[in-house]
Amino acid sequence: MMKQLMGLAGLSMAGLMLFSCNSEVKEANYQVIPMPLEISLANQSAPFVLSNGTKIMYPEGNEKMQKNAEFLASYIKDLTGKVLSVQAGTDGKGIVLQLGDVSGNPEGYQLKVTADQVVIAGPTEAGVFYGIQTLRKSIPVVQGMDIALPAVEINDAPRFAYRGAMLDVSRHFFPVDSVKRFIDMLALHNINRFHWHLSEDQGWRIEIKSRPELTEIGSKRTETVIGHNSGKYDGTPYGGFFTQEEAKEIVAYAADRHIIVIPEIDMPGHMQAALAAYPNLGCTGGPYEVWKIWGVSEDVLCAGNDETLKFIDDVLGEIIEIFPSEYIHVGGDECPKVRWKSCPKCQARIKALGLKTDKQHTAEERLQSFIINHAEKFLNDHGRQMIGWDETLEGGLAPNATVMSWRGEAGGIEAAKQHHDVIMSPNTYLYFDYYQSKDVDQEPEAIGGYLPLERVYSYEPMPASLTPEEQKYIKGVQANLWTEYIPTFSQVEYMELPRMAALSEIQWSAPEKKDYQNFLSRLPQLVDVYDVYKYNYAKHAFDVTAKFTPNPQDGTLDITLSTIDNCPVYYTLDGTDPTTASQQYTGVLKINEGCTFKAVAIRPTGSSRIISETIAFNKASMKPITMVEPINKQYEFGGAPTLVDGLKGNGNYKTGRWIAFYKNDLNLIIDLQQPTEISSFSITTCVEKGDWIFDARGFSIAVSDDGQGFKEVAYEKYPAMKADDRNGLYNHKLTFDPVTTRFVKIVGLVEHSIPAWHGGKGNPGFMFVDEIELN
Repeated sequence: MMKQLMGLAGLSMAGLMLFSCNSEVKEANYQVIPMPLEISLANQSAPFVLSNGTKIMYPEGNEKMQKNAEFLASYIKDLTGKVLSVQAGTDGKGIVLQLGDVSGNPEGYQLKVTADQVVIAGPTEAGVFYGIQTLRKSIPVVQGMDIALPAVEINDAPRFAYRGAMLDVSRHFFPVDSVKRFIDMLALHNINRFHWHLSEDQGWRIEIKSRPELTEIGSKRTETVIGHNSGKYDGTPYGGFFTQEEAKEIVAYAADRHIIVIPEIDMPGHMQAALAAYPNLGCTGGPYEVWKIWGVSEDVLCAGNDETLKFIDDVLGEIIEIFPSEYIHVGGDECPKVRWKSCPKCQARIKALGLKTDKQHTAEERLQSFIINHAEKFLNDHGRQMIGWDETLEGGLAPNATVMSWRGEAGGIEAAKQHHDVIMSPNTYLYFDYYQSKDVDQEPEAIGGYLPLERVYSYEPMPASLTPEEQKYIKGVQANLWTEYIPTFSQVEYMELPRMAALSEIQWSAPEKKDYQNFLSRLPQLVDVYDVYKYNYAKHAFDVTAKFTPNPQDGTLDITLSTIDNCPVYYTLDGTDPTTASQQYTGVLKINEGCTFKAVAIRPTGSSRIISETIAFNKASMKPITMVEPINKQYEFGGAPTLVDGLKGNGNYKTGRWIAFYKNDLNLIIDLQQPTEISSFSITTCVEKGDWIFDARGFSIAVSDDGQGFKEVAYEKYPAMKADDRNGLYNHKLTFDPVTTRFVKIVGLVEHSIPAWHGGKGNPGFMFVDEIELN
């Protein structure tokens, strides 16, 4: 049985302190992130005491193991201030690093602690490195004490061989030191692939010596749009790129930490910065500028131009000289086909290749496959393999390609069924540029979305719809950070941490070992390490977690509060900020009238952020709802009660405060539970046209005494949205002569055919709604 040792500083209980004859000793805790496979404590055996001068030994002549030893010494000094000696050899008392057949997995390891020795063994130097990371994270952050390492045998190995994280340095540029700091973050979390996104419409970031204009022109934009394509600009030139020597320096830095750098040159779309440098490569011939706004440019590489093929060969030829990785990422995502449809060269290429439109693919999609296949053949001919985003499935997949599935899991599932290797990277779980809190007003600006720590942790990357044979093609998991709204590296850290900790457990740990509450109990110990390196991590996990549950039986909104460490929580209902003088939370709060609710966790080390909710009651609040037509499953969240819970959604439709309807109308019946006079109805829609989310086309209200026969009392119809209609919240209010009724039927008409001006024209649109108010 595992012994739970609390080695948590700051936000948690202090670790167990032992006293020897000479000095105070603090005990290590092996309950780390990611959770090891097997931890067997020898409770009756004496611990190994780590002190100044403890030796770290490695096999003589093995430079990689020497580096591992030096890393361990530096980690221990960072955490404890202790200076350990590093020397060749494997005999004697101390910490011994050695190669050995202790795991069938090349990245597996065994960590064995006795009173005289700590032995970290692995089949490879990488395996030993991960054993070092486990030891590192088990050591308490403390100065002036010796460390007792309890006698233990840990046997561990990763679930996935590919454990990745992507950093976009193109929308915003981060210099060499920042990239190295990012790599250090990956190493701490047992991540072994650094996907480096180096080209974009908004900037080209890697030197290509045969194409100097790529960085002379393509790395610089004249200014940058402010916010979400507001039409306003900052007026400040922006640029930056990595020389080939700098890139090689980063490759070596990562390799020392057993991390492979996978570069991405996105093609044939996301190429406007390259077109600014070489306008002859575009369908129109330009002129082009490095893009100043966010989004996806319609100007892409001309697929009918032989010069484009030479450009691809030139660029990839230098990329493979810089990056020794087996895999090279060629993007392939979000490539508009608008220019190709009207480009004589592209249409000539389509004709020459005999490409046809059919039920599966358009001729232009097949033309994109021609470009991707060309890139893959070049890479294969030079001993490399290609990775592409899941759009590379469109038009037919390149023969040996690996697919990175970002638009949910569908692309990955399809590729695995076609027996192609897959990296799961769904935006629905692993896009770390999404907001991590519903309270977006208190967050740095982000692209949108909502991926709190718990949502990230809940991801299971092995789709149940695949057969065991097909599941073998799921090779790994990756999280992505796009940086349109992330101008500083401090903000990179904020968006990555601690979500990267959740990612690491998805990638490394056995699924049966995963448990979110247990993960939270281990997180403070890892956060202590974040503090040592002054990482700007997000602290939402230490806030009060509030669960709001409509209770139709009692007519109340029931509020349940909790924290990661069960610390005291105080709350107010009058809008004032809570303090220790406020009411302390002891059990479920039952709210039966409007109020402004606030709560805070107060610890000896300080207070959490205050959470705040405005709760508004009306005659529909907390009443039972029957759905006549279904809610869209993808955006069902808390279901129908969300509409009458007294809590209003903000401009982010993914927070769970909104529910969606798609292909069918909103159609529901509210039971007011007794005859009630009403004379108005209101509801709010959340519109995001770029995501196919549109306003309602109309609402109708009908009433009934028995829930069977309904009489319409109000109806409004709305026109289809125009291209220049704003995104955001639209409130719809219908008034009618006072009527006393028990049952109210509400129908909201969705957009069944998206207007012709929109890229999704003719398709059904989504309608997101929240908070029905009857008064």
